Amino acid sequence: MQGNFHLTSVEIEKPEDVNVILGQSHFIKTVEDLYEAVAGSVPGARFGLAFCESSGDCLIRVEGNDDELRELATRNARAIGAGHSFLLFLRNCYPINVLNAVKNLQEVCTVFCATANPAQVILAESGQGRGILGVIDGVSPRGVEGPSEVAQRTELLRRFGYKRG
Repeated sequence: MQGNFHLTSVEIEKPEDVNVILGQSHFIKTVEDLYEAVAGSVPGARFGLAFCESSGDCLIRVEGNDDELRELATRNARAIGAGHSFLLFLRNCYPINVLNAVKNLQEVCTVFCATANPAQVILAESGQGRGILGVIDGVSPRGVEGPSEVAQRTELLRRFGYKRG
């Protein structure tokens, strides 16, 4: 069946100190499994997640251990409104600490982004609903790093504990 659609974008709303993982899944159990993946990966992580169910009741399913982040996930899920998409907002941990656990969930199909940057979600909308085409994560490059930027990057990785020496 062929039909018309239009493109739109939605900016992910979030505070600067919060990271977000945006992905696509396929099963109602996603909220429970994402909860366990984060809670089991980083003790003390604060998070909220929302999953847009795309069959049955077509509800936004919400979980997490932080009311502010749960509400943030819900608002963003409403704005994006793409079937089977999920948003996971994180505080007190980085996406790198939970990303493999998220990607290894058997119902997770795709991770579109994992970022602290401003991000826009590019959507296609038809009479059936909305789907995520991609994400604009941050801004375009302004140049190529030189020796001083390499030193800054290395120091940042050391400060975060991802590089020794």
